[in-house]
Amino acid sequence: MKMKNKKITKILFLLLLGYLFNSGLVLAESAQAQIKASGRGIWISVFSAKKILYSKDGVAKLIAQCKKAKINEIYLQFFQSGNAYYDSKICDKTKYEQMVKAAGLDTLDLLLREAQENNINVFAWINVLSLGVNDKAGILNKYGNSILTRDQYQRPSKSASNMELDKYYSRENMIFLEPGDPRAGEYILTVINEIINRYPLISGIHLDYLRYPSPVPFYPGSRFSKLGLAYGYGAKNVERFKEKTGLNSLETLNNEDEYLAWDNWRRAQVTELLRKISSLVKVKSANLAVSCAVIPLAERAYTNAFQDWSAWLEEGIIDYVILMAYTKDNQFAKEIVKSGLGHRGKGKIYIGLGLFLMKNNPDLFFNQYRMITELAPDGVVIFSIDDLTDQVIGYLN
Repeated sequence: MKMKNKKITKILFLLLLGYLFNSGLVLAESAQAQIKASGRGIWISVFSAKKILYSKDGVAKLIAQCKKAKINEIYLQFFQSGNAYYDSKICDKTKYEQMVKAAGLDTLDLLLREAQENNINVFAWINVLSLGVNDKAGILNKYGNSILTRDQYQRPSKSASNMELDKYYSRENMIFLEPGDPRAGEYILTVINEIINRYPLISGIHLDYLRYPSPVPFYPGSRFSKLGLAYGYGAKNVERFKEKTGLNSLETLNNEDEYLAWDNWRRAQVTELLRKISSLVKVKSANLAVSCAVIPLAERAYTNAFQDWSAWLEEGIIDYVILMAYTKDNQFAKEIVKSGLGHRGKGKIYIGLGLFLMKNNPDLFFNQYRMITELAPDGVVIFSIDDLTDQVIGYLN
């Protein structure tokens, strides 16, 4: 009887091992399928040295390069620093006209047609709140500097002032609109509405700089506002917050609840702008995707830039985010991705890789790319087209 029980136990054990082995193979195959099914994208900046849209040949070379590298998504900058690189009737389109003149035809329309024929999705990349260093942007001509966000010392994010405190941090050297100013939101929505109506062949809208400026080092919340630098103190935003709560954020906030109310208010301004953008796009077509390049570390994005991308995904008001995991430190990249993938919510998470940092060390890039794809993100986007060499393409294949 004991021998019989031992045989049964041994058989059950072997069956269990077989089940676990087969399950492992299925899971491995599933993970591998997910990696293969992931989107592979490339960012194309308006500053690209390749000047792709300045000639018909440039468009042909881009399509050929994407096909060779198995890239099925292009993130093409349409709107940057208040300048339209597309056929606009509401913004300064001098840059677009220069491209058309150089090429002798509208290469943007050409690219969209060629991409569609080759099963490549093109997303209109838009700088939402950053105006770069363009202090002549149309919206500033219309409203003046009152539409800019300011720090707690009432300076815009690009400032010539020299305070003693300036020695202890580095700020983004750009002009930022105030997301808590309704005029800024209306302006951005008008731009996006024009793009989605003028270009029916785009696959979606890709947002960038949908946040407050993020100085370094950063502090976690306004209770530390005497020690560092933060933004959101634009006139309209301060005024609206006071109307809502009775609190003046430019004066000393007195307790933890008041600090939290101010921080939550600023986060809500960024999120509400995204909600309006997403609604506008989805009303046009549910098939148009809405994505955003985000600060990859969720805590910093949440507490300092007031970019609550984790909640965006949980709520489902965005289709996916792209974590800008730009680093040469592969272990750090791994930690960013592992942490970030826990925030998928109702959306997806892509990883942005900084090829530009590793252009002189393609082996490092390949190791990082391989390591990250093994973690099975929903997609990978490479920055940028200028550094996509034949050697890198060889690695991607």
